[in-house]
Amino acid sequence: MSSITLRFLAEPSTVNFGGKVHGGTVMKWIDEAGYACATSWAKRYCVTAFIGSIRFHHPIMIGDLVEVEARLAYTGTTSMNISVEVRSGDMKGGTMDKTTECLIVFVSVDSHGRPLPVQPYVPGTPGEMALAERAKTHLDASRAAGGTT
Repeated sequence: MSSITLRFLAEPSTVNFGGKVHGGTVMKWIDEAGYACATSWAKRYCVTAFIGSIRFHHPIMIGDLVEVEARLAYTGTTSMNISVEVRSGDMKGGTMDKTTECLIVFVSVDSHGRPLPVQPYVPGTPGEMALAERAKTHLDASRAAGGTT
């Protein structure tokens, strides 16, 4: 499976001091959706190696319907670059707005934490190809800046 979407309601237990969903909670949701996507692609345990380019566009309100969509964008030998987009909205209004987006890298590992190869991902549509190119560009920039992804 190259994508997964989690849907749920933003609960009062996730509130920050401003009365909205805490940014750390959103980051946890991103990691969970990314993990589900990576693990279903690799068919084994995966670990988070990098989260980059996280951008918070709008706050999520308590009671909003939340969608966290994780899509495989690009694979390396043992890594999977996953694009995650978070959308939310009032269910009565019927519209969902992009609230957060980022790129996250997972590595497939064995029971001793050693990296294992993953099946290559081949984008099939123009949108998937553009997403793969964006992920590759981000990866190259991170490596040039001294990152370890």
